[in-house]
Amino acid sequence: MAIVIDPISPVAFSVAGFPVRWYAIAYIIAFISGYVILQRIGRSKNAELQLSKKELDDLLTAVILGVIVGGRMGYVLFYNLPYFMAHPLDIFAVWHGGMSFHGGLLGVIIAAIIFAKKWRRALQVLDLISVVAPIGFFFGRIANFINIEIMGRPTDSALAVYFNGVSDVPRYPSPLFEAATEGVLLFGIMCCLYRFTNLRKYPGALCGAMAMFYAVFRIVCELFRAPDAQIGFLTSWGLTMGQLLSGILFIAGAVFFATALHQRHEN
Repeated sequence: MAIVIDPISPVAFSVAGFPVRWYAIAYIIAFISGYVILQRIGRSKNAELQLSKKELDDLLTAVILGVIVGGRMGYVLFYNLPYFMAHPLDIFAVWHGGMSFHGGLLGVIIAAIIFAKKWRRALQVLDLISVVAPIGFFFGRIANFINIEIMGRPTDSALAVYFNGVSDVPRYPSPLFEAATEGVLLFGIMCCLYRFTNLRKYPGALCGAMAMFYAVFRIVCELFRAPDAQIGFLTSWGLTMGQLLSGILFIAGAVFFATALHQRHEN
């Protein structure tokens, strides 16, 4: 029997008549949490890259821009290009939802390269970001669940949820599955890799590992998540856009990881 849930308003509260949405709060919490943890990592004796407070502030600004611009453009290009070609002004209406992880990741990579100026340092920056990035994945998926978006496939499983007055049928709470795997589990894995292995000494290894783990978790979670209505399945056997992009991400992560180890051994 499905778990029945009363819908939660996507607007958390209003300030002077301006609505503050849960989605925005999720991003703010994620950025602040990541910033605080990066500060602690930078002060630890195991840190391979020391960043001053000003550098951390500049990095946070670059990452915010990379996530928002890259995430939005990724959604526009990968998931709903015909619509946005017909309605170009809606590209800027981010408060209506529509962000792509894969586009956001590309945006962060570009931001890190611009911030670091040198490729090796950019890899070290990306390694640090990879440790804290799952925090953002977690809060983002929780916001998805509150907004009742990217919900799962219909099911009669005991894990199914049904939103009063909104759901047509009971569905898997796929955003919660992604929050648990891409968020909590991946954060634990990345912290362990940073703390208990020497991968932090191999520039690019941690970001490669994060990409591979995320790709695997996303591909599995997509088995429970309904495909985007405007795209559907890409193949007759059920491949989704998220799985396709995650497959490419896994290959890219494996290349980063293998290259990092190879270069370290050469040095």
